[in-house]
Amino acid sequence: MKWLHFILSHSIFIGLCALALSFQTALLLHIKLPVHLYIFIFFSTLCSYNFYWLLSAYAFSGQSVSIVVKRHWSNVIIFGIAVAGLIISLPHITSLLPVIGVGLILTLLYTIPLLPFKIFHIARRAGLLKTFLLALTWTFVTVYIPYKQAPTGNLTTLAMLFANRFLFMLMLCIIFDARDTNVDKIRGLQSLTTLIKPGTVQYIMVVIFAAYIVNGIPLRIYYDEPMQVIPLLITGIVTAMVYFFSLKKQGYFFYYFLVDGLMLFSALATYVASI
Repeated sequence: MKWLHFILSHSIFIGLCALALSFQTALLLHIKLPVHLYIFIFFSTLCSYNFYWLLSAYAFSGQSVSIVVKRHWSNVIIFGIAVAGLIISLPHITSLLPVIGVGLILTLLYTIPLLPFKIFHIARRAGLLKTFLLALTWTFVTVYIPYKQAPTGNLTTLAMLFANRFLFMLMLCIIFDARDTNVDKIRGLQSLTTLIKPGTVQYIMVVIFAAYIVNGIPLRIYYDEPMQVIPLLITGIVTAMVYFFSLKKQGYFFYYFLVDGLMLFSALATYVASI
């Protein structure tokens, strides 16, 4: 299981999940994405997550940069490989640089609370913004950037798919926030689950889940693909089940393989229904 732990702890798996969601977007929008865009999305996810973990280790451990680098040398290597991958892929997707820049800004905003400058520590009290910002970043990268490859953009479709993906990612973010509630309180970080009582969070999850289903069905009907309603409902049910199990204490693999894996599962279900 060491190899699986390595893949999960170095964000390789979640990079694959980002690829899967982008592929799902292409399927639903009936467009073909260039290989270099997939390469960029994978390595950008790999780069941002490893950078975040390294910065987090430095911000909350009280250790020097050299010690953090020494203890997490494998993450540093993966980060370097990811940067190289970005450099290789970017020249092939120059037309997307403006929207990629927006994605970069969203990613940097999420890391601001971790920067070692007191002036930025006020961002740790951003509250709900932390939860919504991460869901928005994932949605922007896996929906809007692929959408820009469409020959003729349809704003109605974009709005429906963007909202549906955002609601899906918001559910996953809340599951992780609930897990990190106690640690976030110790570190002085605010999120949806540190500000709202667990019982209220459960009601919020029910509302988001209902909105996810209600929003997703018209999108499939719009493209006259009723079969795609089935994977939507299955993904929703499985996500609800995972959330139910997350209410009890779970381990590392539950969150970084099963919860994150819901993204891969959603894309796979969509692909199977499209065959």
